[in-house]
Amino acid sequence: MKAQLEPLVAQGLAQLVNALNTEAPLSERGWGSIRNTLTTTLANRLRVEHYLDKHPEILQTPIERPLFVFGLPRTGTTLVINLLNEDSARRCFLRWESLNSVPPPKAAELSTDPRCVESQKLTELSLKYAPQIAAIHYENADSPTECQFAMSQSFCAQYFDAIAEVPGYREWFLNTSYLPAFQYQKRLLQLLQTEAPGRWTLKNPWHPLFLDDLTQVYPDAQLVMTHRDPVEVVGSCCSLIKNVRMMLSDNVDLHSIGETMMDTFTLMVERTLAYKEKHGWDAIYDLQYVDVMRDPIGEIKKMYAALDEPWSATAESAMTTYLNNNPKGQFGKHEYNLEEYGLTRQIVRERFADYCQRFNITCQD
Repeated sequence: MKAQLEPLVAQGLAQLVNALNTEAPLSERGWGSIRNTLTTTLANRLRVEHYLDKHPEILQTPIERPLFVFGLPRTGTTLVINLLNEDSARRCFLRWESLNSVPPPKAAELSTDPRCVESQKLTELSLKYAPQIAAIHYENADSPTECQFAMSQSFCAQYFDAIAEVPGYREWFLNTSYLPAFQYQKRLLQLLQTEAPGRWTLKNPWHPLFLDDLTQVYPDAQLVMTHRDPVEVVGSCCSLIKNVRMMLSDNVDLHSIGETMMDTFTLMVERTLAYKEKHGWDAIYDLQYVDVMRDPIGEIKKMYAALDEPWSATAESAMTTYLNNNPKGQFGKHEYNLEEYGLTRQIVRERFADYCQRFNITCQD
């Protein structure tokens, strides 16, 4: 197999490895997990590039009007993407295929492919041994997953900052070009749609950091952003990061998590506003978390109308069935405390006051 990493991708890998070696307080089990993650991630990228070298015609197939759902983490992107996944005209990026992409799956086997079945076994093991993670965020093997797991194959992804304390890598990540990561993602999607086509419908909370790079690769992309009370966003996300890092480290700095999440979210809001000011406020369709929780089908239907997308009774029925079969909190209640991360409601409220005003976000006080 012959494959070569692009210079910026190789740079990302080098930055990550250096930060892991010099900064991350990983435990022995953490090192084992990280080595497995990096090996799996790199191996899938090499297999994808090798397959595309053998089948260059795949790269001539279009990715038309992909829809990207994003927003600050914990703002309802998972519910939105799972509802959109129930529309049979759409094609989502599935958990199992994200890191086991070759050969490309067949449409009729997206939930029965042996790779999916094996991935589901591992998912159920994690549910057994790490139920606290499932209470915060859970995906079946054939559920839509985040673009993060495509971006991570370019070693340019917030995912790595989430699983380990790597401030040097984080600084590089926030100030580099995301263009190579989106270019690789497009090649990956072209491969995956070979025998399982559909309108790509994707989600990644962190896309606000790099919207110009996204739309350079996907100029006809539809953009949807979810919004929620920042007090709930920050507390929930800090809790998720804490629980993930605790599986890989015996020394998790909770105040550092609070500080870095506040700074990252501030940057996400700033870059979103800059994009809207450059391209027009309507360049991104805004969805409010409280509205989606109150009337999920109604809000998705409004979004379809705003994006001039056809709405069908079949899609509505499938979405309704999904909601009935997947009640909120089915894997447990997620509880969190801002003070644990050196924060208070007032600190968060003050930092994001302008954001809440600009986007008319309902805040729970």
